[in-house]
Amino acid sequence: MTLPQDTRVDRRSFLQRMGAITAATAIGGATFPAIARAGPGGSAMPMSGTRFYEGLRGAGLLHPQRADPTEFTVWEAGLLLRSGRLSAQELTEAHLERIAAWDHVYRAFNAFLPDQAREDARRRDTRASGGILNGIPFVLKDNYFTAGIPTTANSDVFADFIPSFDATAVTRIREAGGVLLGKTQMGPLATTRALTSDGEITTVSAWAPRDPRVNPGGSSTGTATAVAARMAMVGTGTQTGGSITGPALAQGLTGLKPTMGRVSLHGVIPLSYTRDHPGPLARNALDAAILLQVMAGPDPKDPRTIGVPPVPDLLTAATPVERGGSPVLRWPTRVGVPAGWADGESPRGGLRRAFLEELRGAGAEIVGIDFPEAWADLTSSWFNNVRLVERTEPFLEHLRGDVRKFGVTLSSWINGLLLSGDEYLKGQRAKLALLRLVLEEVMDRCDVVLLPSHVPFDIIGLPLIAFPIGFEHADGMQLPEGVILGGLPFGEERLLSVAAAYQARTEWHRRGPPDPEGEPGRPSGVGGGESREGAIGRGRLDLEAVAELSE
Repeated sequence: MTLPQDTRVDRRSFLQRMGAITAATAIGGATFPAIARAGPGGSAMPMSGTRFYEGLRGAGLLHPQRADPTEFTVWEAGLLLRSGRLSAQELTEAHLERIAAWDHVYRAFNAFLPDQAREDARRRDTRASGGILNGIPFVLKDNYFTAGIPTTANSDVFADFIPSFDATAVTRIREAGGVLLGKTQMGPLATTRALTSDGEITTVSAWAPRDPRVNPGGSSTGTATAVAARMAMVGTGTQTGGSITGPALAQGLTGLKPTMGRVSLHGVIPLSYTRDHPGPLARNALDAAILLQVMAGPDPKDPRTIGVPPVPDLLTAATPVERGGSPVLRWPTRVGVPAGWADGESPRGGLRRAFLEELRGAGAEIVGIDFPEAWADLTSSWFNNVRLVERTEPFLEHLRGDVRKFGVTLSSWINGLLLSGDEYLKGQRAKLALLRLVLEEVMDRCDVVLLPSHVPFDIIGLPLIAFPIGFEHADGMQLPEGVILGGLPFGEERLLSVAAAYQARTEWHRRGPPDPEGEPGRPSGVGGGESREGAIGRGRLDLEAVAELSE
C-alpha cells in the first residue's frame, strides 16, 4: 500500500522553505529550497481521468437516479457524460436555467457568461473523452485572471481591468474540459464577505437567502453560494484568512485549502505573498479532489510551486474504501482532538461527539491533545495582523492615487501602513516559531488535528479541509455545522481520505438548501440584475463589522 505523501515530507525542510518565502516578501527571491523527502516510497502517479471513471464504475458507485442534472456531483455527472447518457449542453443548460431563475435572489455572480458557456459545452460534446472535467460547469472567484473577461476582485481598483491571459489554475481547469459559467462575487479585494464598495451586502447564504444578516462565509462567498444553490457544480476560492473553509462551514460544502505551493498563484490578484492559497469549494471530498488534482502542480511563473513534492493521486485518496461492508479510512490515521472540543450539552457538542464516533467506527485513533503554552500568543490577533503589511504594500500606488476606491474596507488597508517595522519583523519571527511549534509539538502526536479556527494554519501555510457534520437551529433557521481539520505539509491526501470516509458513512454533505420562497425571476444582465431592495431588503455593514469578517 502506497503511504500518503505527508509521511515522506521532511518537516525541517518545509520550515526552511517557509522561512525563505517569508523573507522574499522583503528582499525578493526567485527560488526557494526544495522540499526534502524523509521516508520510504515515492509519490503515486495521479490517476488518469479514464481510469478514474472506470474505477468508479467498478466500485459500484453509480449515481442515484435524479431528475434534475444540477443535483449531480461532479463525479456522477462525469460518469453520465462519458457513458453518453447526458450531454455537456444539457448539463450546462440546466445550470444556466437555475442561474436565470434564482441569482436575482442569491446574487452570487459578478459576471454571468451564458453564451460562452453554451459554446464551450457544445465543443466539449464533440470530444471523444476529454479531460477529467470535460463538460463540467464551474465558476471562478473574480480574483482569478480570465483572458478577455473582466477580473475586478469586486473592487473599484480593478473596475476596468480585463486580463490578456488566464491564471494558471484557470488554464488547467479549461484544458481539463471545464465549462465556465461565470465569475463570482467576493469581498472587495478578498477582505470581507461579498459587499459593494459602500458596504451593501450582495451575495447571501444559500441556506438563508432572504436574510442578509446570516453570514455566508468569507470572501469566496459567491463561489460557495453558487455551488450550494446548485447554480454550479464546483468552483474556485482563495484563502488568506478563512475564505475557503469559512464559506464551506457556513454553507455545508467541502472546502480545501492546500499547502502553500501546491497550487500556482500566477494570475490571481494578490493579498498576501505568504498566505494566499487557491483551492476548491465542492459538495463533497471527491469533487474537491477532482478540482484540486487539475489545479495543482508546479508552475515556472510562481516560484512558490517549484521544488515541492509532485502532486499525488488525490482521486484515489478521496475515493471511499470498504472493509467488511463498511466504509473505513484508507490509511491508519491519528486524529488530534483539543481538550474540551466536544464537551458540553449544546447541540454543537452533540454533533461533535457523533462525528468522533463515526471516525472511530472508520478506524481512526482519537488522540487528545493540549496546545502548547505559547499557542495563544502566537495565534493571537496581534501576530495575525502583520499580514496587513503584506497586503497593503502592493497597493501603495492605488492608495496614493484615490483612497475612495477602497470603499468600506479602507481602514484595514490604512492599518497596514501604520504597523511599524519592528512589529512586522516580530510577526514574521512569530510565524516561524508557530510553524516549528505545530510541526514539533502538535503534529508529532497526530496525523490530522481538529482546529477551532483556521487562523493558525493560514499563518503557516499548512493544509486545511472543512466539511459538514450536521445542522443547528437558530432563529427559526436550519444552518450547517461543520469541522476544520488541519494536516501536515502536503497532507491533502490524508485530509481528503478522512473526509471521504466520514462522508461515505453519513448523509450530511448530501443535504442541500431548498429553493428560495417566491417566484423565480429572470436576470436582466451581469450579476443577476434586480436590486436587493425588492428581494431581501437593503443590508449594510459598518466599519467595525467589516473588520470582523474573514478574508
